[in-house]
Parts: sequence; structure tokens; C-alpha cells
Amino acid sequence: MYGFEFVSAQDVVDACNLLDGDGEAVSIIAGGTDLLGEIKQGIVRPERLASLQDIEDLQGIRVYDEGTLIGAMTILADIAANADIGKTFPALAEACDSVATPQIRNVGTLGGNLCQRPRCWYYRNPYFDCRKKGGDTCFAIEGLNKFHAIFDVGVCPAVHPSDTAVALVALDARALLISSEGARMLPVEDFLVGPDVDVTAENILHSDEILAEIVIPSPLQGNRNVFLKAKERQAMDFALASVALSLDVNDDAITRARAVIGGVAPVPRRAFDAEEALVGKRIDDIDSQQITRLAVKGATPLSDNGYKVRLTSGLVLRALRTLLSEVGRQGGAR
Repeated sequence: MYGFEFVSAQDVVDACNLLDGDGEAVSIIAGGTDLLGEIKQGIVRPERLASLQDIEDLQGIRVYDEGTLIGAMTILADIAANADIGKTFPALAEACDSVATPQIRNVGTLGGNLCQRPRCWYYRNPYFDCRKKGGDTCFAIEGLNKFHAIFDVGVCPAVHPSDTAVALVALDARALLISSEGARMLPVEDFLVGPDVDVTAENILHSDEILAEIVIPSPLQGNRNVFLKAKERQAMDFALASVALSLDVNDDAITRARAVIGGVAPVPRRAFDAEEALVGKRIDDIDSQQITRLAVKGATPLSDNGYKVRLTSGLVLRALRTLLSEVGRQGGAR
């Protein structure tokens, strides 16, 4: 470990000024569960760490009629345990509760989880100069790729590691980004970018910008949502595959659907064909097997990860049956 400067930002303006400083390599540190690992592995070498821990405006959950605001520095354990989140957005509560271990959930933040870097072993190994680190070669495409993507594999098949991102995309959440120049808000789906846009990045944050807040719009009365995850070790692990499903139901018919799968692509992947097949269908007329096939349509597995196609299909089927069962027990919203 080398020496670096550690600075606690006093407020959002101070944090932005630290990022937009005197040319030093500055990194934002939230809970530190990912960044410190990258530093130890020699992947990044910032000269200064700007901590957001002392900024109260970036912490907490606030519920309004029009939506729920979650500060980027809110720890995952608090989100998972929040009664309002559990009632209205169980997919997000379940996603937060599925992350790693209780110890990590008690320090890891929502913003940090969304902005974490991929776990590809070639990227994490300082001896491989892969495309994500600015090199010319992806070693995973022809190498060890058991945990890699089955969609959009041509440039860099490292999967996005965030569970919360999958849930937030399904819930149509928006991200508030702040810099010294001002603020902008955009869908979480657009905040995340794949290697076709920038192979060295997973989001569109500028170098002087921080993720400040997540805003989730209040759902319609008939909304039901769920998050499911499959992992190699049940105690703690990243997703082999995951799914977040959100359905709006009115008079026993689906009026709106969001199906997002994780652990299988460089960013959480909207299953647009499956969503389209669900909308307008009455609960009793849904062909669950058709929906699961559509959810993995276009998958192109690598040499060692073909199992993910069937695994993802099974998760989508479980998620769909879970929500349809809830509608059957409670009756469609009217």
C-alpha cells in the first residue's frame, strides 16, 4: 500500500471542489468496500481520497407523495430494513439485503454499490492489461469466462456487479448528479453505460461529478415488484444471474411491465420482448414459458457460461409466478 491523502468533504460543494481541484488524481470514497480493494490490487492509484461520510445531505430516506428520495450515502442495511421501502419497493429491499455480508451491508452505500467496478478477474489482476484498463485485448472472451456475460460480449463481457442497479432500473429510478457546474437528473438506466459507449467506464459520471441521490417515483396502486438472485455461495456472493420484475396490474390485466436481468450483461439488461409480451395480457392468459424464452432471447454465451441462459430463464419464471400468485391471492387492483 502506498501513501495517499485522505480528506473529508464538509458538504456537496466542497466535495465537487475537491474533485475539480489542482490536477491531482482524486477519487471519491463512500463506504470504501470496493475502492480500497482496487487500490490494494494496484488497479487504481489516486493521490487523494475525498470522503463523503460527513455530508448529512447525502444520507437518509425521505418519502413523499410523488416519490421516495434516497441519499447516495445511505447504507444498504438501512434501506433493506426500512419499512416504507419494504412495503412499496420490495425489489429494492431484497436487492440491498442480498449484497455480500451483514458487515459489508452495514458500511456499503447505495451510491457505492451503483458505482462499483466489475469483478472480472482479468480486470482485477494487475498483470493483465485488458480493454477495461485501456489495453487492446479482452482475455475473458477466449479465456476463463464462467461468471461473464451472455449478452453484448463482443467488446468486454465483464458483468455489472450491482444488485441495486437491477432493482432501480426496474423501478424507473432516477439519479441526481451534482458537479461544481450544477446538477442534472437522469434515469438510472441511462446513468449506466456499457463498453460500446466507453469500455473503461460503467457510468457517465464526469470527473468532477458525484452521485448525490436516487429518486424512485411512487408506483401505481396495483404495482407489484420483486427481486431474485442466484449466486454460487448462498452466504455471500455476486450474482450469477438476477432479475427484478415490476408489474402494474389493473382489473386483472397487466398495464405496464419492467423486466430487468442482472449478472448477464455489462449493464442491467431490460428484457424488452418479455415486457412487450406481458403488457395488455390478463393474468389468466399469460404464457409464463413464453415470457422466460423472450427474456433470454439473443443470448450468446461464451465457452464456459452457457448455464446462465437456463438459470436466468428459471429466475424470470420464479419472479413472474411470485407476482402472479400475489395478484391471485389479493385480487387485481381496481
